[in-house]
Amino acid sequence: MVEKTINNREENFVRALDVLENALPYAKNIYQSDVHEAAGWLMDQENGMEQLYALADRFEEAGIFDDGPWDELTNLQPKFVKGALMAGGTNATLEILSELRILSLAEEDHESEDMSSEEAQEFLNEVMALNMDLIFPEETEAMRIEGKEEEKDRIDRLFQFLNEKLSLTAVSDILVREIKELTAQRPIIIDRIASMIKSGKQLINAHIDDEDHKELERYIKALTAPSQQSKEHNDLTDYLNVIKKLGDKELKNEAEAFAKSMRETGLVSPHHAVLMRYLNHDKTDILPLALGLNDEGKAQIKEHDSIVGELIKVAIHPPMCQSVYGLALMLERGILSSNPVVPSLRRLIELDLQPDVRKMLLNVCKGNEGITANSILVSGVISVLGQPLGVGQGMNPTCQTARGISLWSLHAPGHLMEFIARAARDGDIDVMFEGQRIHSKNLHDGLVEELHKKLDPVSLILVPHLDRIYAELVNRAQFRGEDVHKWVNPAFYGGDWIPKGFSSAIDELTRSIADFPGFVRLFYATHHPEHNNGHGLIYPNPVGIFVTNPSGNLLGLHAVSIQRIDKDPDDQYRIYFYNPNNDSSQDWGQDVKPSVRGNGEKPGESSLPFHKFVARLYAFHYNQYEQGDAYSIDNDIVDEVTSLAKESWGKKYTWIDQ
Repeated sequence: MVEKTINNREENFVRALDVLENALPYAKNIYQSDVHEAAGWLMDQENGMEQLYALADRFEEAGIFDDGPWDELTNLQPKFVKGALMAGGTNATLEILSELRILSLAEEDHESEDMSSEEAQEFLNEVMALNMDLIFPEETEAMRIEGKEEEKDRIDRLFQFLNEKLSLTAVSDILVREIKELTAQRPIIIDRIASMIKSGKQLINAHIDDEDHKELERYIKALTAPSQQSKEHNDLTDYLNVIKKLGDKELKNEAEAFAKSMRETGLVSPHHAVLMRYLNHDKTDILPLALGLNDEGKAQIKEHDSIVGELIKVAIHPPMCQSVYGLALMLERGILSSNPVVPSLRRLIELDLQPDVRKMLLNVCKGNEGITANSILVSGVISVLGQPLGVGQGMNPTCQTARGISLWSLHAPGHLMEFIARAARDGDIDVMFEGQRIHSKNLHDGLVEELHKKLDPVSLILVPHLDRIYAELVNRAQFRGEDVHKWVNPAFYGGDWIPKGFSSAIDELTRSIADFPGFVRLFYATHHPEHNNGHGLIYPNPVGIFVTNPSGNLLGLHAVSIQRIDKDPDDQYRIYFYNPNNDSSQDWGQDVKPSVRGNGEKPGESSLPFHKFVARLYAFHYNQYEQGDAYSIDNDIVDEVTSLAKESWGKKYTWIDQ
């Protein structure tokens, strides 16, 4: 066997690795930094990834990842890889080493009890699919100037190395699947989807599956040129000049093409906004066709033609073209016939915005002169009113506030728009709690230290206020011996929508799980159609769930809303819920995998079989006057749910059997 030539940098890394491997457990952290530094130096060499990969089977045993975010393989998630890489420094170095470790598992160069070769392969395929822009980096000024050159080179080398080892066919399949899953939820903010589709262009000329090729082309067209004229005239000014010369038949063909693409994908092309503005000015009779409206939508646009015309003029612009979809769905909801909505929309068009709000909104469409902050605000309101389940929390720990915006859009649009106007104009909103009025302007601390700004305009304005109020409600309800949400949720969301009954699986005093079978029976007796005397949900039920990783290990608590409970196409009862994180690729372990399409979900809903959802539930509201007999639930069902709970998140708690 021919021995490899080992250069100085590889020798330094091997030496540092040996020292770390031989160190006592309590002293590992002393020597980790030496390994990280030596690895970084080796990564800068042309064949450095290959040299590191050859040693990847030693990384875990040596202790490179001990006591850090990369320590447990079961906790790693592909969607977080890019963030770590782009963060640079030690985080990027450790992320690269972790990918090489997983590649070694995928290639069966070594084994781990925590991740099989197949699981490692799937993990890396998803990493590749979610980071196509890093595999095929754009030659733009932004890519040239962002970050340190050496860090970009390391990322390039990593993905080139992965690209040599992995099949693009598998990557294209995952990429298309991810785009389908994300678009099925019809989120308001589509940046992530658009980025993935843009990256997918690089695969169009690669040797990929024919069906994947067809799907990628469909999504690319949806964002760029869904119609014949938009395909031929990419420049928006040229496109406008062309459609001005078209006859009614050709205009209708354009309108139908845009509407068909928008309805199929939930994505809108800037050309569609240009067409909408032109039709609004000269051919209003074709507007329903351009929106693909159903009978309810057509009736609404006819009855409220004046405000619809105003909204298109103010809020439908190419940079905010996604609001075209929101407008179509808003009309089909019939929401303009709700008394407060039309005057509230007109108020927002002329609202005197606070300077900081105006600046924040203008940053949403930075560089687009002529578009006012009020236009951006109204565009955002249209999207929220049209897509209540498309509201997302982004990268913020604000699932409760996103849930509130969604609920109010669905059932109290006047209340929501009053909040929006007051926050944008007055810098204040308020709620009542046990006879006292709480004003957001008087509060300073919330759950969010610095708001991540990739949010819709409504959320950008409201979340800071709602977050502070929510945190204050939690503070006031502490130390009562029960879960604070028993009091916080009715005050925060509005008592009219939240049932007074409340149950939690967690005993607040001992932080243990007490009488879980009783908790399960109560939920079945109040929510399952075959056990609750036929009482259906009237309003969404804000509930708390345990979020777990693919190994079933507890990640944390999360707020979702049960939208409805119904039978799926297989005639099995499922719980359909709104998840504020708009995340499609979820695997909570034990084959508990929320789906967003294919099981009777409406756009924006996630779903699980009834018993699997209950196995991740920890708190819910219920109407004590609308419940069946708890003893009617089969013991086998209760035992199955309890077993799923105990063997996953339940490992982190003490269980008190009763």
